[in-house]
Amino acid sequence: MLKIKSFIFSPIQENTYLLYNEFNHCAIVDPGCYFDAEKEELTQFIKDNSLRVIHLLNTHCHLDHVFGNKYVAKTYSLTPQIHKNEEQVLAFAPTSGLMYDLPFDNYTGQLLFLKEGDVVTIGKDELVVIEAPGHSPGHICFYNKAQGFLIGGDVLFNRSIGRTDLPGGNYDELIKNIKEKLLVLPNKTIVYSGHGETTTIGEEKVENPYLN
Repeated sequence: MLKIKSFIFSPIQENTYLLYNEFNHCAIVDPGCYFDAEKEELTQFIKDNSLRVIHLLNTHCHLDHVFGNKYVAKTYSLTPQIHKNEEQVLAFAPTSGLMYDLPFDNYTGQLLFLKEGDVVTIGKDELVVIEAPGHSPGHICFYNKAQGFLIGGDVLFNRSIGRTDLPGGNYDELIKNIKEKLLVLPNKTIVYSGHGETTTIGEEKVENPYLN
């Protein structure tokens, strides 16, 4: 069974997630640690809980979700796992950083590519990859059916949706993927979003103004 620890990092207030099991195997999703103190906070939690980090996963590669990629990859000898269509988004991230007055040292090494239906394993626990572009061209989500949760990135928020005015964004595509890929999940599915509070699929079906 997976435990989920969340951190709110950077001036953009991004949610970074650690998923870890009873054997202390751990995956880091969207490391948004920007300041040194945030990197230390992440590392300290991992040390305090004797976690062994085995995956570095990105739902997508906008700057706020990859601020900590290089640090995490170097510290734990990991290769980021992303969708192929996010490769250019990752390469553009430092330029975005300068635009927002948030310069950072970007990850530029080898990448592993994930696609629809791939399964990321943390011991016996599984995260199934769901492709849901629209906010960004290669956005993916990670679904755990056994425990009923979704690491959703910036697709679906508590009473909101991801913005589509950034390069590669597409509003119609985003809405289509939310309805066809996410709203078909069980109503009790907990959605851990890239920003803000958690929600459930059932709540968003009823109360999300963008979907009704």
